[in-house]
Amino acid sequence: MGRILGIILIAGGIIVGIIITALMVVYRGEGSLTSGAAMLGWVLGIAVLVLPQLGIGAFLLWKGGQEAATAEKADKERELLSIVKARGQIDIRDIAIEMQVSKDEIHDMIHDLVGMGLYSGYINWDEGILYSSQASQLRELTECNHCGGQLELAGKGVIRCPFCGTEYFLE
Repeated sequence: MGRILGIILIAGGIIVGIIITALMVVYRGEGSLTSGAAMLGWVLGIAVLVLPQLGIGAFLLWKGGQEAATAEKADKERELLSIVKARGQIDIRDIAIEMQVSKDEIHDMIHDLVGMGLYSGYINWDEGILYSSQASQLRELTECNHCGGQLELAGKGVIRCPFCGTEYFLE
């Protein structure tokens, strides 16, 4: 909505600027205004009517772009969460192809979802497999499901196996 309003304001500002310019040229041509009065009228008209409208329009256009990017990111994270929960386990390459994103973007999305407390599961980065799992099952883990190594706390909501690199995400 902000982007559309921004575009409307910018277009309106340009139209108002053209109208002010045309009026000053016509009035000066008729002799109704001196050149100084026409220039003053044009400068004041642009400064008071056009520039604020263009500035606000540009801000709304920029802000609308940010909101659209945030909404797109949220949609992608929702899609990733839905795919993993529905399938239980999935190869990261398959997710990347299906969602048309890179492996790094999937990594970032997973960490965002973990940070928000929306995802629990684990991933083996070497094999590239993402697993959905109940948080209660993961909290009881002391050994890696993949290699049997001792698990270590790696950050907020993340347990990591130092031997094979498998990361477990707790809700």
